[in-house]
Amino acid sequence: MNLLADPVTLAVLVAAVVLLGMAKGGLAGVGALATPLAALVLPPATAAALLLPILIVQDVISVWSFRKTWDGWIIGWMLPGAALGILAGYVYAERVNEAQLMAALGAITLAFGLYRLWVERGGRIVAASRSPGWVGTIFGAIMGLTSQIAHAGGPPFQMWVTPRKLPHLTFIGTSAILFAIVNWMKVPAYLALGAFPHEVIVAALLLMPLAIVSTLLTVRWMKAMQPERFYVLIYVLMVLLGAKLLWDGLAG
Repeated sequence: MNLLADPVTLAVLVAAVVLLGMAKGGLAGVGALATPLAALVLPPATAAALLLPILIVQDVISVWSFRKTWDGWIIGWMLPGAALGILAGYVYAERVNEAQLMAALGAITLAFGLYRLWVERGGRIVAASRSPGWVGTIFGAIMGLTSQIAHAGGPPFQMWVTPRKLPHLTFIGTSAILFAIVNWMKVPAYLALGAFPHEVIVAALLLMPLAIVSTLLTVRWMKAMQPERFYVLIYVLMVLLGAKLLWDGLAG
């Protein structure tokens, strides 16, 4: 069976892959919409499995593009939590209510984005957060859980890291390396669940050129962007993303 034979399915998956490319290119968070979008035309488990190989290829481009700008302290604190979150997502896969989880994530993301836009309105200077590393481990666990279930780990990462006010290329590089590791950590669980039948791999390979081009174009855009505009754009995207996840979760 060719998963891309139906024109509607193909169009939806193309949109999902472009969203992932934008996320991997530097617009962290928007990729959380990709799996719910793909799940409109495919079973949710199949949608998540199809997108994982695409994410891994996009990670290579993202990590290479931002390999000189990343924060090891943040990765060091978030990664252990992410591992626990991925394990929990695998163990409790059949018992997690995905709609409720996405609704909760959407509500928190929406509130956080609005809050940050309010406190930084008019270009106000807000002191960078200095929250301790263990807080990052907690957010890392939430990131791992939501990433394992629906490739939606971007918002928890943003909620801990954006208030730290990293240089925007360091923010993107840190996200790139952390999620590259996380995505490889998810592979054993997906293999154990038998998530990669032949038709899923074929569809992923056919979508791979688009995945690469969309990532490269966004990388170029992010490197040319004025740093002061980056975080405003991220907060606006968080508001839109949070509203969409909340709406979808409640509807589900």
